[in-house]
Amino acid sequence: MKDTPYPCRSLCGACCIAPSITSPIPGMPDGKPAGVACVQLDAEFRCRLFGKPDRPAFCVSLRPSMEMCGNNRGDASAYLGSLEIATRP
Repeated sequence: MKDTPYPCRSLCGACCIAPSITSPIPGMPDGKPAGVACVQLDAEFRCRLFGKPDRPAFCVSLRPSMEMCGNNRGDASAYLGSLEIATRP
């Protein structure tokens, strides 16, 4: 049986808001703090850098999954927020 990728939820953007990103992002040279929307997040909560070489490695490493995304945007934000807290230095 072939694995089917978990689809990114429309109008969510939790992965572009909840986690901190310590590497530079175009428009955010110092990265971004947790809970702050990335400047590359568009009005439809999609990444403007998706598939482009200047997308941060951290963002590329995030893959939608039932565990991470849950049933709604609130679930995704809570899960990613808990990871942020658990991985603080």
